[in-house]
Amino acid sequence: MPQEAVENMKQNTPDIRPKACESCPIQARAVCSQCNGSELEELDKFKYYRTYEAGQPIIFAGDKLEFVGSVVKGVATLTQTMEDGRTQMTGLLLPSDFVGRPGRETALYDVTATTDVTMCCFRLAPFEALLAKTPHLSQRLLEMTLDELDAAREWLLLLGRKTAREKIASLLAFISKRQHEQTADLLSLDICFDLPLTREAMADYLGLTLETVSRQISALKREGIITLEKNRSVTVPNIAMLYQETGDDYTTS
Repeated sequence: MPQEAVENMKQNTPDIRPKACESCPIQARAVCSQCNGSELEELDKFKYYRTYEAGQPIIFAGDKLEFVGSVVKGVATLTQTMEDGRTQMTGLLLPSDFVGRPGRETALYDVTATTDVTMCCFRLAPFEALLAKTPHLSQRLLEMTLDELDAAREWLLLLGRKTAREKIASLLAFISKRQHEQTADLLSLDICFDLPLTREAMADYLGLTLETVSRQISALKREGIITLEKNRSVTVPNIAMLYQETGDDYTTS
């Protein structure tokens, strides 16, 4: 994409007025979850909210990083592009996930909104300064980074060893768990969520063909493990049955 078009897109991305941290839907899980009142006030001095429409770039690989932040609402993807133009989706960003890396000047991945996304953004330089003098903020960021590392290792297992059915079930279980992670007892509920990815994107992410993804989703639907409406709205009548299809010893904790 021409640089002029990129800059125009960024300039036209609307900012929205900040919301009170107390009413933030991700406050208990975000990078700032352990901050006290004075630290939240300090963050608020260089915090702003930004919205992105589905399909709109949030960050381009190679961009100078000017902000870090958390996904408040919506889903985004991480992708990496090779020199010959081939791309690979390398991760999903869901509400409370952290975007950007303090201490790095440029972005390593493209970040793109797959649904409408709201970001809570912090200007990079003052965030790095606050991070250096706030131990529990840096500790929380470390915890989130280690969780991300664990998730990446689990995904290596998924890509390398799991069957196509187990891959599809694992992705559905991951999305359902993340979208309902504040629910006390998942096993007693029908779990409903919208798939944030097209089947083509799921195939790319899981290393499968489109036909295989469609076939496995149809099998899960036929066996009553999931129900589908308009191909994107998923209901899981019994989450334990879905977990059994992942090949993992899943828990809801």
